[in-house]
Amino acid sequence: MSRIGKAPVAVPAGVEFKINARQLGVKGPKGTLKLEHHPLVAVSYDDKARSVEVKRLSDERLARSVHGLTRTLISNMIEGVTKGYERKLVVIGLGYKAELDKKDKRIVLLKVGYANTVGVRAPEGVTVEIGETAYKVEGSGEEKVACITVRGADKQVVGQYAADLRAVQPAEPYQGKGVRYFGENVRRKEGKTKGA
Repeated sequence: MSRIGKAPVAVPAGVEFKINARQLGVKGPKGTLKLEHHPLVAVSYDDKARSVEVKRLSDERLARSVHGLTRTLISNMIEGVTKGYERKLVVIGLGYKAELDKKDKRIVLLKVGYANTVGVRAPEGVTVEIGETAYKVEGSGEEKVACITVRGADKQVVGQYAADLRAVQPAEPYQGKGVRYFGENVRRKEGKTKGA
């Protein structure tokens, strides 16, 4: 038995959990999420105990691997609709900027060393805030940098959108310029030095 898979998931007060065949639905203060679980596992909800249990239907390898995964996905959905998820990114570099489009507040505009400004649209259910924060940059002291905060109920969507923003211009190893996760450690390389 998977140790993660066999642990029941508690459903807190104020959260609605529904099972319709293989469709799971979770509704809470932060939104509504849906999931279609794998046919090799069975999901049951005990309304009195307010807990969800996941059982695998066979002992084959794939069933063992999706057992713990399904339980974790359900746990993430419940946490998402109650607390929500958040990822922070910082934009570091001289002249590098991040701002929301004035016409469409769902588009983040990044000025990160290209000739054109790059726009990345936020998916449904994701909110984006841009502000300034003090950030310790390797090789120099604290700097005021642009900070992008991505929030949402779906952990996968929040993480993917943050990764899409970072992929526009990942931090380079010589000067550390680019977009990086808040607290991400960028390994710095020593540049070419002039010969004696």
